[in-house]
Amino acid sequence: MVSTISANGCQLTAATRTGLPNASLRLETWLDEGLRADNGRTLTDYHLLLLLAEAPRHRLRMSELADRMVFSRSRITYRVSSTTKRGLAVREPDPDDGRGSRAVLTAAGLETLRRATPGHAASVRKLFFGSINDDDLACVEGVFTRLRESLQRNGRKTT
Repeated sequence: MVSTISANGCQLTAATRTGLPNASLRLETWLDEGLRADNGRTLTDYHLLLLLAEAPRHRLRMSELADRMVFSRSRITYRVSSTTKRGLAVREPDPDDGRGSRAVLTAAGLETLRRATPGHAASVRKLFFGSINDDDLACVEGVFTRLRESLQRNGRKTT
């Protein structure tokens, strides 16, 4: 097995290559478990509600919501339908495009998000921010900003 690979002039060790997926999956799993235990909601539910809460008038086109959540169109349709059944969101026709629809956060969805946020924020502080110092945070912010911008620019290309 190759112990190092070169990427942009840097040598990446096996620990570096496995560290990102291991840490990110572990963090996502533990945040999801915390939300489920405290609020009966998943991390995906929380993310969807947060995106709608931050949107103008608590509304997003389904295609935009799918893009922001990095979901396929069919997956976002299923997720919003599930959220709608629980009274946390509704779908409405998009007045600007008769073919499309928008997801809309309900008062119950906003209240669910409001109740979940303090515990979730505490988990994020403990699991993520508790492990890094201010210099690390500045570095992480820079790396993730550049990574997000690059991935948005290049879509799902792998080469």
